[in-house]
Amino acid sequence: MPRREKYLHVIFWCILETSLWLALVNWLLPLMLKSQPGYGLFMDQSLAIRWSVGFLVMGANTLLTIVWYNWEEQKENVQRQRDAEKLAKDAELFKLRQQLQPHFLFNSLNSINALIGSQPQAARKMIQQLSDFLRGTLKKEEHQSVTLKEELQYLQLYLDIEKVRFANRLSAIIETEESTWEMKLPALLLQPIVENAIKFGLYDTIGEAVIRITTRSEDNLLIIRVENPFDPETSSPQKGTGFGLNSVQRRLYLLFARTDLLVTEVKENIFVTVVKIPQ
Repeated sequence: MPRREKYLHVIFWCILETSLWLALVNWLLPLMLKSQPGYGLFMDQSLAIRWSVGFLVMGANTLLTIVWYNWEEQKENVQRQRDAEKLAKDAELFKLRQQLQPHFLFNSLNSINALIGSQPQAARKMIQQLSDFLRGTLKKEEHQSVTLKEELQYLQLYLDIEKVRFANRLSAIIETEESTWEMKLPALLLQPIVENAIKFGLYDTIGEAVIRITTRSEDNLLIIRVENPFDPETSSPQKGTGFGLNSVQRRLYLLFARTDLLVTEVKENIFVTVVKIPQ
């Protein structure tokens, strides 16, 4: 393909090749028509017409070739751009997931450190649960999505760890429709949502807190609702949801190109997070 400033060269080559073609025809036609009367006059009178027709044919062929190569080049550029965007999206998704693990790990290690002196048995139990949790994390890194049933099993490991930290102050109620068990969602999506619920439900309070998780199917969407109580005097979730929910919202946007898949609301002293996963 010529560069844009070289298209005059293309016209020059069209003229040159047309002239060479005409010279070849002028050499061959006398050999073919020498027995025909008046061929010399025909050759002389049709020279300009034959050259013009040859130039038009050569120019049209060249134009079609340039258009075809431009189209092929444009397709390659679009594909390269898609590949680059996919790599960037995958890299950002990986970064988001990697950022979540240290956040949770530091909290768990701090809790284990606090339990070692006063409750060594609970500390050992929490270490074992943390080990199982992290082992499950490594296995799930290979999969972009999992079934709801698998995700809830993984979430239960996380809740068991948190129950060691908060003892009887934390309880969780999980209510799911059986029809949603095999529906797909991004792996490790629920843990930061529940962690946010525990943060606002227990960190700034001294009483008990019940985290309620419900799932249902509607209009080809998996809808997950997480509710937690909070103290309006010490917590203000409506002013910001922190890294956890922001990362979930960003991840959903990268995967589904929609900004309406995570919604939060406050009803009296209940903070509600609703996530919708397209199927």
